[in-house]
Amino acid sequence: MNDQHPDSLPPNYFDDVYRASNDPWAFTSSPYERAKYADTLAALPRPHYPRAFEIGCSIGVLTAQLAPRCGHLLSVDVSEAALTQARQRCASLPQVEIRRLQVPNEFPAGQFDLILLSEVGYYWSRPDLTRAADQLLAALGPGGQLLLVHWTPFVPDYPQTGDEVHAFFLEKTRPGGPLRHLHGHRADNYRLDLLEKAN
Repeated sequence: MNDQHPDSLPPNYFDDVYRASNDPWAFTSSPYERAKYADTLAALPRPHYPRAFEIGCSIGVLTAQLAPRCGHLLSVDVSEAALTQARQRCASLPQVEIRRLQVPNEFPAGQFDLILLSEVGYYWSRPDLTRAADQLLAALGPGGQLLLVHWTPFVPDYPQTGDEVHAFFLEKTRPGGPLRHLHGHRADNYRLDLLEKAN
């Protein structure tokens, strides 16, 4: 953990980023992002998830690609500037619900068959990651799946690295733990792990 930046990044950090650029991480144009999205969707073993929850949807590029496999997809972000674009991008997808929500300070009610945590966990402090993990586990129904995808290089602004986030969740897959590790792999500059809630 990066002790120089122990706190979670606040919403205004992201608002400033989106004020500077409509697509600050090149989600719509980057070959890296395109390949990662394809990898993310290919990692999901089920053709359909009745209720899914995407944390950190940003401008909705992955949201639009995930939506056809979901009965209902709740996608949230802390930046209203990003959500404005996400709503426009997903306007023709009635199964998508887009809301401003700051996890773990806010968390939706109900249970989910799939929770996607992609490029978000390293923005949280360790205490907030712990709180969020407890919420995610409570929100997953039996057999519900949690897909983690995170950039792995060190970023000075971020409280944690992607590897630290994945290691935290993988601790919960030890014998008798609440999660099972279904599969995972590393690619250039990111890693992916699919976990399933034990029945």
